[in-house]
Amino acid sequence: MSFTIYPAIDILGGRCVRLLQGDYAKETVYNQNPVEVAKAWEAQGARWIHTVDLDGAKVGHPVNHALIGEIARAVNVPVQLGGGLRTLTDVETLLGLGVARVIIGTAALENRTFVGELLAKYGEKIVIGLDARDGFVATRGWLETTQVQATELAVELASMGAKTFIFTDISRDGMMEGPNVAAIRELAKVSGQSVIASGGVSKLSDLTELAAHVADGISGAIVGKALYERTIDLASAQSSLS
Repeated sequence: MSFTIYPAIDILGGRCVRLLQGDYAKETVYNQNPVEVAKAWEAQGARWIHTVDLDGAKVGHPVNHALIGEIARAVNVPVQLGGGLRTLTDVETLLGLGVARVIIGTAALENRTFVGELLAKYGEKIVIGLDARDGFVATRGWLETTQVQATELAVELASMGAKTFIFTDISRDGMMEGPNVAAIRELAKVSGQSVIASGGVSKLSDLTELAAHVADGISGAIVGKALYERTIDLASAQSSLS
């Protein structure tokens, strides 16, 4: 298993933004043109592009799907998308627009039958997004926190065929304080599947620490604010980790 850096493009109102700990009232706009951002990440060596439809996550259905399809067509690397995908039609629409795989978050908790059907039909094109506060799953664009533990849900979904999880520690997201490596390793261990880390990566040593646990199942990391704030250089990071 190799370690992959996923540069993040979070879209709100058609713009490339970052939210602080998922708070829609605390946004920073980094670019007005997400397509150009995706092309720039590809030029710097990105092997995947990670996109999030923040509007979609909030309202429960895709909003920026046309723009995300444009991103998928503009680059030659695969694009994954999360945010508001809660029906089979949503998933089929995005895959039809050229998205390589989709991330199911809220629906993974609220509708196990639906997720089981998706995994059976699309297999590894389905990624499970587990966003947690203090170990408990948060849903609906992080606006609600449940009483379900992320590890418990991961074990159940792995038994249903999930092969890849994205784990976000919300308390670390956008804070530039480093990832919660212990929690990420634990999720990989209990699920027995591949886990992509999200939240808190702020410097090259964070990526190096995560990459040291590839054998444990940590297969990559999503990096957003650190790239926009230039505390991590994507091309240099790719080179040092390859």
